[in-house]
Amino acid sequence: MTDKPSLPQPRSAPPSPADDWADEAEVEDFKPLTREEAQQWRARQPQMSAWLVVRWQLALLLIAPLVAWLLTQRAAVGWSVFYGGLCIALPSALMAYGLTSSALSRALGKAFPGMAKLSLLGVFFWEGIKVLLALVMMWSAPRLVPDLSWLGLVAGLVVVLKAYWLSFWFGRRQPL
Repeated sequence: MTDKPSLPQPRSAPPSPADDWADEAEVEDFKPLTREEAQQWRARQPQMSAWLVVRWQLALLLIAPLVAWLLTQRAAVGWSVFYGGLCIALPSALMAYGLTSSALSRALGKAFPGMAKLSLLGVFFWEGIKVLLALVMMWSAPRLVPDLSWLGLVAGLVVVLKAYWLSFWFGRRQPL
């Protein structure tokens, strides 16, 4: 018997992204929710509000500068921490207002009920306004805050940004 060279075996299909997330049994068991089941699921989920984040940011905005001033005994550091936190809290409050309470959001909500794309466009618009306002405020910090402490400014930014985690943590524990 002569040995024939073996032919290369055909490759199997590359793994699909679905293979990474679920096996076939899970995909076959998938069943869409009925309207009542979806409503029950939504009722069990905690409600999160943009204003909850703003409230936590304002609380941290009042506490952080006092702590910084007590630790350093320098008013300039306290003002720098305050201004750094304000660079986050003020644009976030403006975005929350724009998304929930502005005349534009009310008018669009009435004119186009259920338009998810329009809502997403509003989020992008107000997020852009928020980022631009924060950048302008940070750019003008050396002119507005006498004896600016850059470390204090960054500390204020970071502390007030952590309000997102606090609002998420405490918002999940108690529905609004």
